[in-house]
Amino acid sequence: MRRSPAAQLTIATTALAVMTLGACGTEKANTPAERSKPAVAAAAPAAVRASAQQDAGFTAMLAKIAQSCPPSAPPKGPPTGPRESDPPGSKETPPDDAFVPVAPTAGPEAELNARDWCASNLHEERIAQALWNLKDPTPAKVRTVLNGLGYVDERVHDLKQSGATTRFFLDLREKGGRLCLEGSAAGERTVIDKCVAPVTGPFSPVG
Repeated sequence: MRRSPAAQLTIATTALAVMTLGACGTEKANTPAERSKPAVAAAAPAAVRASAQQDAGFTAMLAKIAQSCPPSAPPKGPPTGPRESDPPGSKETPPDDAFVPVAPTAGPEAELNARDWCASNLHEERIAQALWNLKDPTPAKVRTVLNGLGYVDERVHDLKQSGATTRFFLDLREKGGRLCLEGSAAGERTVIDKCVAPVTGPFSPVG
């Protein structure tokens, strides 16, 4: 049976329309997925770059603060071996109630090397000054101040509020050192003090 030219034209037009709609549907179905792939792929490198920049900035800050400090060296302990006696009359005998300094045998004084001991004083001063004028020192505000000074979140530990005081620890270990800081942010009663951490492994203040 032969179809008229008009019928043939109608069938051809319908087939073309079906093919066009199918192609459009395939394109629309693939478009969101195709567009999301580059965005997801770009997000990960951006986060890695930001983290690397923060770590580099933190390391540079530590080096800048410690640049005026002596090189790392083991802490000096109490003298060992027999004590040499002084010649008679060469030294005055102190009174019985006189204060005689004793070499430290415990605490940060005995466990931190010279470089860390020096750097800790500089860290304590700059952090205390930044927190003294902080009103209502909540953990979020304290973290913002520490971040602004260059201390990254990975080195801030146990940031907790107790009443009007926010306490925290800072892990400042580098180059085999053991330096950490214990902070108590409370306005003008802010206290920052040095502490000691293990040389390697997870952060945990000793004692």
